[in-house]
Amino acid sequence: MSKVIRVRYRGGVLVPEKPLELEEGKELLIKIIDVEGRRRILEKYRGILGRVEQELVEEAIEEAEHL
Repeated sequence: MSKVIRVRYRGGVLVPEKPLELEEGKELLIKIIDVEGRRRILEKYRGILGRVEQELVEEAIEEAEHL
């Protein structure tokens, strides 16, 4: 099984935004991606090759989260 989940760091732990359906004791690998950092990079280069609508940037960010 492989999936992408969104979490927030609170009080020293990663807290998922939605409940996870996992069995107790399940071992997982987690890749941490700074969403805001990625957004800043995409915004920095937005429009460099021409006009780009904000909606397309949001779609790119969403798609990049699943890589």
